Amino acid sequence: MCLKMNSELQTLIASVGFPIALSMYLLVRIDGKLQILSDSINELSKNIIRIK
Repeated sequence: MCLKMNSELQTLIASVGFPIALSMYLLVRIDGKLQILSDSINELSKNIIRIK
């Protein structure tokens, strides 16, 4: 899996350039963390409403 991802990453960098490849990589990494943060905020909102 890791070898395939590295090969795909190298192909992407060669074809579209480093800045675009880096941006795509960061967006994929941040997406999961944003989802976790969003879920936590929603849970906090529910708990605040329940306390009131």
